[in-house]
Amino acid sequence: MKQITLMASLLVATNLWAQVPAVRTGIEVLRDHDFDILQGKRVGLITNPSGVDASLRSTVDILFHADGMKLIALFGPEHGVRGNIPAGAHIESSEDSSTGLPVFSLYGKTRKPTPEMLKGIDVLVYDIQDIGCRSYTFIGTLGLAMEAAAEQRIPFVVLDRPNPLGGERVEGNIVEVGFSSFVSPYPIPYVYGLTSGELATMLNGEGMLAGGVQCSLSVVAMQGWDRSMTFEQTGLQWVPTSPHIPYSSSPMYYASTGILGELGVISVGIGYTLPFQLFGAEWIDPESLCARLSAMQVPGVVFRPITFNPFYGPLTGRRLGGVHVYIADPSAVNLMSLQFLMLEAHNHLYPSRNPLVIADSARLAMFDKVLGTNAIRLRFAERMLYEDIKEYLEKDVEEFRNRSGKYLLY
Repeated sequence: MKQITLMASLLVATNLWAQVPAVRTGIEVLRDHDFDILQGKRVGLITNPSGVDASLRSTVDILFHADGMKLIALFGPEHGVRGNIPAGAHIESSEDSSTGLPVFSLYGKTRKPTPEMLKGIDVLVYDIQDIGCRSYTFIGTLGLAMEAAAEQRIPFVVLDRPNPLGGERVEGNIVEVGFSSFVSPYPIPYVYGLTSGELATMLNGEGMLAGGVQCSLSVVAMQGWDRSMTFEQTGLQWVPTSPHIPYSSSPMYYASTGILGELGVISVGIGYTLPFQLFGAEWIDPESLCARLSAMQVPGVVFRPITFNPFYGPLTGRRLGGVHVYIADPSAVNLMSLQFLMLEAHNHLYPSRNPLVIADSARLAMFDKVLGTNAIRLRFAERMLYEDIKEYLEKDVEEFRNRSGKYLLY
């Protein structure tokens, strides 16, 4: 009986892998063309575990064994080339245990490739799955690497991948003067609706890189991707882009709760099994908060009361009450609004526990950096009502759509 069950499981797995994805990513298109733009070149590769083909083979291995070119160095963003470093932890340069290649850290002593790191490299390649949110640090790595390539006159190649939030959703204000940082590196909305290749093209074309420099940029476009696609519709397997983005739906929840999480007062599920899908605190009564949020009738969203105990982090072992967020219809919901609606509901029930009052100054500063302004916090804090900041969050959306339109590849 066990043998029959095992055989049935193998047949199911075989059928799943036999399905041809609707989308071919940049690395596969490059391989289909026999790595033509890399032939005869010494290559440096910026990647992490999400840089894979449809069979989950690493771009590192693909380029390392490719004929006619030579992969000579690897560069790792936050979490590292192999994805084994916690969020925010600095990374030292090292040697890749699989290939023996030098691995230069872009999230340690420097976040920008130095001339010494780029010595002997003829072309710099970028292949990382992003999540479509401005505060996710990979786009900062992308831009700094483009700057370094421009300064050293090294061609730069982006192997494109889908935006898991799609290519139509744009939410949030652009970053304002004085609030640029590694979590808000460019004057773009929080949810920007571009692929990495399109964003790189825009950074180049709009002079958004430091000093307005432009690199010699090539984008290996995907085949079969449509702007309206969900990640599931691509037919591709999701590889966690970082420890707390484990599923293809995780980017939606990151955009919905991650900014609130910066305050460090209310848990958004980090340390539990549902990262970015929860709101919780020791003082919250789950039924009361769920009833309050449900009464708001947020389009496309359902809330469920939950009690949970984080397994790691500062709230380890504590009993937290709150709500589990279900995005039932992504097309109907404004993702960024959810964290502010939650703060509104929380303030109605627990006005003495206002996170914008309780949070320390460092947390408030990070909150502003992620939002790219302090105006939203200051306006919202007056009455703790989402309606007071809704217009501000939306004020730059149409202008950005118009500005970015000429850089669309799909």
